[in-house]
Amino acid sequence: MKMALGFLTAILIACIASVAYASDPSPLQDFCVSVNDSVAAVFVNGKICKNPNMVVADDFFFPGLNIPGNTSNPLGSRVTTVNVNQLPRVNTLGISVVRIDYAPYGLNPPHTHPRATEVLLVLEGTLYVGFVTSNNADPNKKNKLFTKYLNCGDAFVFPEGLIHLQFNVGHKNAVAFAGLSSQNPGVITIGNAVFGSYPSINQAVLTKAFQVEKNVIDSLQAQFGWIID
Repeated sequence: MKMALGFLTAILIACIASVAYASDPSPLQDFCVSVNDSVAAVFVNGKICKNPNMVVADDFFFPGLNIPGNTSNPLGSRVTTVNVNQLPRVNTLGISVVRIDYAPYGLNPPHTHPRATEVLLVLEGTLYVGFVTSNNADPNKKNKLFTKYLNCGDAFVFPEGLIHLQFNVGHKNAVAFAGLSSQNPGVITIGNAVFGSYPSINQAVLTKAFQVEKNVIDSLQAQFGWIID
Protein backbone atom coordinates (compact mmCIF):
# COMPACT_ATOMS: atom_id res chain seq x y z
CA MET A 1 0.00 0.00 0.00
CA LYS A 2 2.77 2.42 0.95
CA MET A 3 4.58 1.63 -2.29
CA ALA A 4 1.41 2.25 -4.33
CA LEU A 5 0.74 5.50 -2.47
CA GLY A 6 4.30 6.64 -3.11
CA PHE A 7 3.97 5.82 -6.79
CA LEU A 8 0.72 7.78 -7.10
CA THR A 9 2.25 10.71 -5.21
CA ALA A 10 5.19 10.77 -7.63
CA ILE A 11 2.80 10.79 -10.61
CA LEU A 12 0.78 13.63 -9.05
CA ILE A 13 3.91 15.70 -8.43
CA ALA A 14 5.04 15.11 -12.00
CA CYS A 15 1.64 16.22 -13.33
CA ILE A 16 1.64 19.36 -11.20
CA ALA A 17 5.17 20.16 -12.32
CA SER A 18 4.26 19.74 -15.99
CA VAL A 19 1.32 22.14 -15.59
CA ALA A 20 3.42 24.63 -13.67
CA TYR A 21 5.96 24.78 -16.47
CA ALA A 22 3.40 24.92 -19.28
CA SER A 23 3.74 28.72 -19.52
CA ASP A 24 5.81 31.54 -18.08
CA PRO A 25 6.35 31.05 -14.33
CA SER A 26 4.52 33.30 -11.89
CA PRO A 27 6.52 36.28 -10.60
CA LEU A 28 7.89 36.10 -7.07
CA GLN A 29 8.10 39.87 -6.62
CA ASP A 30 6.22 43.00 -7.77
CA PHE A 31 8.29 43.39 -10.94
CA CYS A 32 11.63 42.52 -12.51
CA VAL A 33 12.51 45.16 -15.10
CA SER A 34 15.07 43.44 -17.32
CA VAL A 35 18.50 44.74 -18.23
CA ASN A 36 20.04 44.58 -21.69
CA ASP A 37 21.48 41.12 -22.41
CA SER A 38 24.61 42.69 -23.87
CA VAL A 39 25.57 44.14 -20.48
CA ALA A 40 24.49 41.10 -18.43
CA ALA A 41 27.24 39.23 -16.61
CA VAL A 42 25.47 35.86 -16.85
CA PHE A 43 22.87 34.17 -19.07
CA VAL A 44 19.61 32.88 -17.63
CA ASN A 45 16.36 31.41 -18.97
CA GLY A 46 14.75 34.82 -19.26
CA LYS A 47 16.19 38.19 -18.30
CA ILE A 48 18.20 39.55 -15.39
CA CYS A 49 16.48 42.11 -13.15
CA LYS A 50 17.35 45.77 -12.85
CA ASN A 51 17.94 47.01 -9.31
CA PRO A 52 14.35 47.77 -8.11
CA ASN A 53 15.62 50.94 -6.43
CA MET A 54 16.58 52.23 -9.88
CA VAL A 55 13.19 51.51 -11.51
CA VAL A 56 11.14 54.53 -12.67
CA ALA A 57 7.68 55.03 -14.20
CA ASP A 58 9.10 55.22 -17.73
CA ASP A 59 10.28 51.62 -17.33
CA PHE A 60 6.61 50.59 -17.69
CA PHE A 61 5.81 52.81 -20.69
CA PHE A 62 5.91 52.08 -24.42
CA PRO A 63 4.70 54.65 -26.98
CA GLY A 64 3.86 54.39 -30.65
CA LEU A 65 1.31 51.62 -31.10
CA ASN A 66 -0.98 54.19 -32.70
CA ILE A 67 1.42 54.39 -35.67
CA PRO A 68 0.51 52.11 -38.61
CA GLY A 69 3.12 49.57 -39.64
CA ASN A 70 4.60 49.54 -43.14
CA THR A 71 2.82 46.81 -45.13
CA SER A 72 4.93 47.24 -48.29
CA ASN A 73 6.21 43.67 -48.40
CA PRO A 74 5.26 40.47 -50.26
CA LEU A 75 2.67 39.52 -47.63
CA GLY A 76 1.01 42.91 -47.25
CA SER A 77 1.12 42.82 -43.45
CA ARG A 78 3.25 44.14 -40.63
CA VAL A 79 3.48 42.90 -37.04
CA THR A 80 4.69 45.46 -34.49
CA THR A 81 5.85 43.44 -31.50
CA VAL A 82 6.01 44.59 -27.88
CA ASN A 83 7.50 41.79 -25.83
CA VAL A 84 10.33 41.65 -23.29
CA ASN A 85 12.84 42.61 -25.99
CA GLN A 86 11.06 45.90 -26.75
CA LEU A 87 9.52 46.50 -23.32
CA PRO A 88 11.91 45.14 -20.65
CA ARG A 89 9.38 45.87 -17.89
CA VAL A 90 7.19 42.90 -18.87
CA ASN A 91 9.97 40.58 -17.74
CA THR A 92 8.45 37.83 -15.50
CA LEU A 93 4.91 39.19 -16.06
CA GLY A 94 3.95 36.55 -18.65
CA ILE A 95 2.38 38.92 -21.15
CA SER A 96 3.11 40.77 -24.39
CA VAL A 97 1.20 42.57 -27.12
CA VAL A 98 1.38 43.09 -30.88
CA ARG A 99 -0.21 45.43 -33.38
CA ILE A 100 -0.90 43.90 -36.81
CA ASP A 101 -1.52 46.04 -39.88
CA TYR A 102 -2.91 44.50 -43.06
CA ALA A 103 -2.98 46.05 -46.52
CA PRO A 104 -6.01 45.12 -48.65
CA TYR A 105 -5.84 41.32 -49.00
CA GLY A 106 -2.78 41.30 -46.75
CA LEU A 107 -1.87 38.08 -44.97
CA ASN A 108 -0.30 37.19 -41.65
CA PRO A 109 0.78 33.75 -42.89
CA PRO A 110 0.47 30.40 -41.11
CA HIS A 111 2.68 30.51 -38.03
CA THR A 112 2.89 29.34 -34.43
CA HIS A 113 3.82 30.83 -31.08
CA PRO A 114 5.62 28.01 -29.22
CA ARG A 115 5.24 29.64 -25.81
CA ALA A 116 1.93 31.52 -25.83
CA THR A 117 -1.81 31.52 -26.39
CA GLU A 118 -2.98 34.55 -28.38
CA VAL A 119 -6.22 36.52 -28.25
CA LEU A 120 -6.80 38.77 -31.27
CA LEU A 121 -9.06 41.85 -31.32
CA VAL A 122 -10.02 43.50 -34.62
CA LEU A 123 -10.13 47.30 -34.62
CA GLU A 124 -10.62 47.98 -38.34
CA GLY A 125 -11.60 45.91 -41.34
CA THR A 126 -12.69 42.31 -41.82
CA LEU A 127 -10.34 39.39 -41.23
CA TYR A 128 -10.59 35.71 -42.07
CA VAL A 129 -8.81 33.92 -39.20
CA GLY A 130 -8.26 30.34 -38.18
CA PHE A 131 -6.11 27.68 -36.57
CA VAL A 132 -5.43 24.00 -37.16
CA THR A 133 -5.35 21.33 -34.46
CA SER A 134 -2.34 19.12 -33.82
CA ASN A 135 -2.09 15.64 -35.36
CA ASN A 136 -4.93 13.32 -34.41
CA ALA A 137 -4.18 10.08 -32.60
CA ASP A 138 -6.33 8.36 -35.23
CA PRO A 139 -4.28 8.38 -38.48
CA ASN A 140 -7.50 8.27 -40.50
CA LYS A 141 -8.65 11.62 -39.14
CA LYS A 142 -7.32 14.90 -40.50
CA ASN A 143 -6.15 17.93 -38.57
CA LYS A 144 -9.25 20.04 -37.89
CA LEU A 145 -9.47 23.64 -39.08
CA PHE A 146 -11.39 26.25 -37.06
CA THR A 147 -12.15 29.48 -38.97
CA LYS A 148 -14.16 32.65 -38.50
CA TYR A 149 -14.72 36.01 -40.20
CA LEU A 150 -14.05 38.85 -37.75
CA ASN A 151 -15.25 42.44 -37.92
CA CYS A 152 -14.46 45.49 -35.81
CA GLY A 153 -14.85 44.62 -32.12
CA ASP A 154 -14.66 40.86 -32.63
CA ALA A 155 -12.08 38.72 -30.81
CA PHE A 156 -10.70 35.25 -31.46
CA VAL A 157 -8.36 32.96 -29.51
CA PHE A 158 -5.48 30.92 -30.97
CA PRO A 159 -4.36 28.16 -28.55
CA GLU A 160 -0.69 27.92 -27.63
CA GLY A 161 1.57 26.27 -30.19
CA LEU A 162 -1.07 25.68 -32.89
CA ILE A 163 -0.66 26.88 -36.48
CA HIS A 164 -2.85 29.92 -37.16
CA LEU A 165 -3.30 32.76 -39.66
CA GLN A 166 -5.14 35.98 -40.44
CA PHE A 167 -6.16 37.29 -43.89
CA ASN A 168 -7.65 40.68 -44.72
CA VAL A 169 -10.58 39.83 -46.98
CA GLY A 170 -11.50 43.47 -47.57
CA HIS A 171 -10.32 46.06 -50.09
CA LYS A 172 -9.43 48.48 -47.26
CA ASN A 173 -6.68 48.38 -44.65
CA ALA A 174 -7.31 46.35 -41.50
CA VAL A 175 -5.85 46.67 -38.00
CA ALA A 176 -5.82 44.23 -35.08
CA PHE A 177 -4.20 44.04 -31.66
CA ALA A 178 -3.30 40.81 -29.92
CA GLY A 179 -2.32 39.88 -26.38
CA LEU A 180 -0.08 36.87 -25.80
CA SER A 181 0.41 34.86 -22.61
CA SER A 182 4.21 35.06 -22.54
CA GLN A 183 6.82 37.77 -22.15
CA ASN A 184 8.59 36.18 -25.15
CA PRO A 185 6.07 34.12 -27.19
CA GLY A 186 8.39 33.32 -30.08
CA VAL A 187 7.12 32.90 -33.62
CA ILE A 188 7.72 30.25 -36.28
CA THR A 189 6.50 31.23 -39.75
CA ILE A 190 5.86 27.83 -41.32
CA GLY A 191 6.70 28.48 -44.98
CA ASN A 192 9.77 30.56 -44.23
CA ALA A 193 11.07 28.09 -41.65
CA VAL A 194 10.67 25.06 -43.92
CA PHE A 195 11.64 26.52 -47.31
CA GLY A 196 13.77 29.50 -46.32
CA SER A 197 16.03 28.15 -43.57
CA TYR A 198 19.79 28.69 -43.64
CA PRO A 199 21.36 26.42 -44.55
CA SER A 200 18.54 24.93 -46.60
CA ILE A 201 16.88 21.69 -45.58
CA ASN A 202 18.05 18.82 -47.78
CA GLN A 203 15.80 18.72 -50.86
CA ALA A 204 15.49 14.94 -50.67
CA VAL A 205 13.86 15.43 -47.27
CA LEU A 206 11.44 18.07 -48.56
CA THR A 207 10.44 16.21 -51.72
CA LYS A 208 9.61 13.11 -49.65
CA ALA A 209 7.91 15.06 -46.85
CA PHE A 210 5.63 17.00 -49.22
CA GLN A 211 5.35 14.27 -51.88
CA VAL A 212 6.25 16.61 -54.76
CA GLU A 213 8.93 16.79 -57.44
CA LYS A 214 12.27 18.52 -56.94
CA ASN A 215 11.34 21.39 -59.28
CA VAL A 216 8.45 22.31 -56.94
CA ILE A 217 10.84 22.47 -53.98
CA ASP A 218 13.26 24.56 -56.08
CA SER A 219 10.47 27.02 -56.79
CA LEU A 220 9.36 27.23 -53.16
CA GLN A 221 12.89 27.68 -51.82
CA ALA A 222 13.45 30.49 -54.33
CA GLN A 223 10.42 32.36 -52.99
CA PHE A 224 11.16 32.08 -49.26
CA GLY A 225 14.03 33.21 -47.10
CA TRP A 226 13.28 36.93 -47.25
CA ILE A 227 12.87 38.89 -44.02
CA ILE A 228 10.35 41.64 -43.31
CA ASP A 229 12.25 44.65 -42.00
